Amino acid sequence: MEFGVEALLILLAAGFFAGFVDSIAGGGGLITLPALMIAGVPPIQALATNKIQGMFGSGTAAYSYAKSGLVNLREQLLPATLAGCASLAGALLVSVLPTEWIRLILPVLLIGIAVFFAFRKDPGDLDRTARLTPAAFTWTAVPLIGAYDGLLGPGAGSFYMIAFVALGGYGILKATAHTKLLNFASNVGGLVGFILMAEPLWAVGLAMGVTQIAGARIGAKMAMAKGARLIRPLLVVTSMVLALKLLWDVL
Repeated sequence: MEFGVEALLILLAAGFFAGFVDSIAGGGGLITLPALMIAGVPPIQALATNKIQGMFGSGTAAYSYAKSGLVNLREQLLPATLAGCASLAGALLVSVLPTEWIRLILPVLLIGIAVFFAFRKDPGDLDRTARLTPAAFTWTAVPLIGAYDGLLGPGAGSFYMIAFVALGGYGILKATAHTKLLNFASNVGGLVGFILMAEPLWAVGLAMGVTQIAGARIGAKMAMAKGARLIRPLLVVTSMVLALKLLWDVL
């Protein structure tokens, strides 16, 4: 599939902006997946290509957060593995499961996420009492969101975020850091699944991945410097925009 220079520049810019936003608040797929489809890439192929570039952005952000000490990679090995396996399963099911009901309920969930962070009394950067034990969280929330990431994708980072804050008791910066690691794992798993069913546009995905890396590095640094003051409003905005985009697609 061939792209004009203008289309390629738009896709590269979308990759950069998505990497920046996704490293802070999630929802980068809201930017890149529509951009690929507007450029003329068929839906399944767009989902597959989106996993390539998304893997670079989430991986860069996860590395930045781990390097700063916000994530213990050894402790998160099991959750990351489960996220990847669940995403692989979701990607393999994308061609056989009806997904329209998911598209209908997602806007409601995302608006709930935005309201949660907009009106909750200062989620801040401090950890709070968890509603689920680490084991229960790992075996329930993680694979459910991972499966969604493989099945549809956009907004998975927002779902990981709210799960870590509302169920895991994490402070918002720590939740962001752990979200990026699981997002990376589910991107890898989803990509493996799509490779088995579709033919990703590797050149486009890798090129967008390079700009994703640049955006993710800047976004992760800003998030670590400003914490909840930056993450909270951006999370609210991205959740609302994603909800409106999904409602537009449905209607």
